[in-house]
Amino acid sequence: MDVAALEARARPLIDSTAFDYFAGGSDDEITLRDNDAAWRRVRFLPRVLRDVATVSTKTELLGTALDTPILIAPMAAQKLAHADGETAMAHAAAEAGTIMIVPTMGTVSLEEIAATSDAPRWFQLYMHRDRSLSSDLVQRAAEADYQAIVLTVDLPVLSNRRKDVANRFDLPEGMMMENLAVSIDSMHGSGLGEYTDEAFDPSLTPEDIGWIESLTDLPVVVKGVLRPDDAAIAVDAGAAAVIVSNHGGRQLDGAIASADALPAIVDAIADRVPVLVDGGIRGGYDVAKAIALGASAVLVGRPMLWGLAIDGAPGAKGVLDELTSELARTLALLGATSVGRLDRSLIA
Repeated sequence: MDVAALEARARPLIDSTAFDYFAGGSDDEITLRDNDAAWRRVRFLPRVLRDVATVSTKTELLGTALDTPILIAPMAAQKLAHADGETAMAHAAAEAGTIMIVPTMGTVSLEEIAATSDAPRWFQLYMHRDRSLSSDLVQRAAEADYQAIVLTVDLPVLSNRRKDVANRFDLPEGMMMENLAVSIDSMHGSGLGEYTDEAFDPSLTPEDIGWIESLTDLPVVVKGVLRPDDAAIAVDAGAAAVIVSNHGGRQLDGAIASADALPAIVDAIADRVPVLVDGGIRGGYDVAKAIALGASAVLVGRPMLWGLAIDGAPGAKGVLDELTSELARTLALLGATSVGRLDRSLIA
């Protein structure tokens, strides 16, 4: 799958302001570019003379059996890419046998997604200053049979997203962040930035992981960790899994690439909880690299949006299918019969 070609096909199908919102990063976009480049720097050391007549991409994550270790990352405002938005993405996840992480800032409510798709689903949570709102979101997710809460911790304040500010990014009339029952509009800078600064809680601490766990029996996954010590703190506070992430290059510019951060975090906590990773995953070979470096699974974001824009649910599923097919081919070429057979001995 040529992601650059996929993006080029999607671009004319998405409003230019929305496209900049999806594709852009923060400040000079150094981390955005390095996320992709870091996976290119990783090299394989394949085995040969292994029987790879049959390979499997199946795995299990927090008790859920999956056909592929490729999850759908939480991405806001998916109706900007396609009229069916998050509903179509959920259908793609269900058909591909994987997990969709449903965003707080979604343009379809978490209940509607649950009612229209039987995909395994986790709910991504931004902690709000109004803790009653955060509590309500967690309880709504539990009542709608979500399997985990994904607490995003790398957005105490919104970064300087120059394209969004220049475009005065907001949602078109009639479109809302349905989980929050709010519209996003702006008279000056980015409406999203103004909402984030007003509503999101910058005082987040490890104790908030325990607070979320007190609201529900659902496991809490912590997303947005780049340091081994922070990963250990999250696990000590009760995290059931950790996602290595720099927010797709959309928060602190100049932050380490996810691929570069992954090995040390795996060494610190992988014997305790699963470690996942996102940022710059653009092919099945990148998925294999991530798992060989110790990740249990990966999250994919922007390519899913391009597939969604091109053909709704079938387009998004097509991306998942192609990535999984590439992963299976890479397994065979590495001399591994399953994702469980991937380890660091396969990395040069």
